[in-house]
Amino acid sequence: MPLSNPQRRQLKGLAHHLKPVVMVGQHGLSDGVLNEVTIALDTHELIKVRISTGDREQRQETISAISAHSGAETVQTIGHVAVFYLRHPKKPKIRLGE
Repeated sequence: MPLSNPQRRQLKGLAHHLKPVVMVGQHGLSDGVLNEVTIALDTHELIKVRISTGDREQRQETISAISAHSGAETVQTIGHVAVFYLRHPKKPKIRLGE
């Protein structure tokens, strides 16, 4: 489900005060990191991930891989930090506007 611009704006506002809960280090994505992202999204729905690998292209590939693996929408990317959102299927915590 692609996010509309008002929904994306709402999620950006909610994510502003969040701290990164998952860190991708110099060794890049591993199964453990992808598993942590999945667990964090299941728990929080909206998370920040700090990506400390390589140049801009490598970071973008990492963000795309995280999004593809988890099924989450990329809400925002600023520098080395990306914000992801995945609605909980049974008990959603964040109510999105239209």
